[in-house]
Amino acid sequence: MDKAFIAKRSQEKLVATEAAIDAALIETTQLLADLIQARSDLGAPVAFADDVQVKLTEAVAALSSARTTMGKVHSGLEEAALRLGIRPRMAGPYRKNQFDRFLADEADRNVA
Repeated sequence: MDKAFIAKRSQEKLVATEAAIDAALIETTQLLADLIQARSDLGAPVAFADDVQVKLTEAVAALSSARTTMGKVHSGLEEAALRLGIRPRMAGPYRKNQFDRFLADEADRNVA
């Protein structure tokens, strides 16, 4: 198999993993916010289900740490690819939704 093909396959899995961590982080922080709002809406005391909030906060911290670590993995794999002689292409954003935002931002800049 071609080195570039193997590297691309690994990069796609890495990007998918990063996206999954991001999605989990978003869901967890939204859950935390929802639980705080629910406690307030119910008129429950501040200490009500405090242990749950602490656990969710720990989960957010763990996911944030995982995201940072995956960023380091990404950098490490980019360096490894260079050592293998695989040069990156300047192809723009990795994900389609990022590309759509990139195009929209470019269109806004061109209008201004």
